[in-house]
Parts: sequence; C-alpha cells; structure tokens
Amino acid sequence: MTNRSAQDGAGAGLVDFLHLMRRMRAEDAWKAAQSHRSLARYLLEEAHETVEAIESGDLEHLKEELGDLLLQVYFQVVIAEDAGEFTMDDVVDELTAKMVRRNPHIFEPGEGPRPTYDELVESWQAVKTAEKPHRSSPADGIPASLPALLYADKVLNRTTYIPGDGELGDRLLALAAEAHEQGLDPEQELREAVRRLVDQPPA
Repeated sequence: MTNRSAQDGAGAGLVDFLHLMRRMRAEDAWKAAQSHRSLARYLLEEAHETVEAIESGDLEHLKEELGDLLLQVYFQVVIAEDAGEFTMDDVVDELTAKMVRRNPHIFEPGEGPRPTYDELVESWQAVKTAEKPHRSSPADGIPASLPALLYADKVLNRTTYIPGDGELGDRLLALAAEAHEQGLDPEQELREAVRRLVDQPPA
C-alpha cells in the first residue's frame, strides 16, 4: 500500500493513473487502436467480475476487480480526450453537479427532521423525472440489455404494477414486484439463491 495521506492521497493517485493511461495509449499500438465500442465488452466483463467479488466476500479480490473496473473508466476517458470529446474533469464535474442536484437534503438542508428512507427515494425519483421530463415510456433510459429481473425492478420504480393473467412471465414479474415492495433487489435475491444451490453438498 502506498504511503499517501488520507486527505490528498486519493486525488494524487488518480491523477497519476490518468497520466499512466495517457502514456500507455500513446505508446502501445493495441491500446491506441481501441475505441469506446471495442472496449464495451471489457467494461461489461469487469462489472460482472466486480459483482462476483462482492458476492464472494473476498476483499482482496474485490480490491483487484475495482481496480480493473476503474481502468476501464479511465481508458474510456483517455479515448474521449484523444478525440476531443470530453475530459475527466468534464466527467467529474457533471457527476458532482448531478449528486448535488439529486441530494438536496445534504447540500440544501431545510429545517425540521431529516428525511426518512422512503422520502429520500421519492425525492430522488422526483429529481430524476424533472431532469428528463420527456420520457414516452417507463422504460426510457433503462438499458434493455440489463438482466431481466434488474430491468423489471427499474421499470417498477417508474410505474404501477397490475397483476397479469398467470402466464409464466407475469408470475415472474409478480415476484419481482413483491421483492420491490419489500425493498429487496430481485436480481440479487435470485443470485444468492442460486449460489446456495451451487454450494450445497451433492445429494
């Protein structure tokens, strides 16, 4: 572990890594040939490997996978810099503004009690809706390539569920809605159930 202070170590390390990524792209033919699209598969793979590390509870593995995931973010930014599209500062500035806008209870606190969990979720959704008022469908802006249960959960955030007529898909959606109502992540619940199945001793 490098010997950097808690206050400025993260910033210094991230700047150093940005310079490293710029150099690697400038001096490595394979990295220079990559594009946003060509790296998309690696970003997806690293995201899945990070989730697997979280589920395993192995913190050393998680640290490694978070690093690999961060590499993909920086790689995309360096590609954008080379093309004159945007910079890391643009990414961070937009993210910071979004977080301030979506968390008024922290950055513009009023008087009275702190918001409850449910009130915070409602406020978050209201701000997101105000940011993009022209949605024609509850699924607008939600990637259709998401795992089905995660996709269902995100759509359920934006609409009222009406039970279907008993088809298999309707019953699965009903279970996703049940999890949603209980504040559970249906995708994660199923993954953990499958992991228990895999880990159980053979009959």
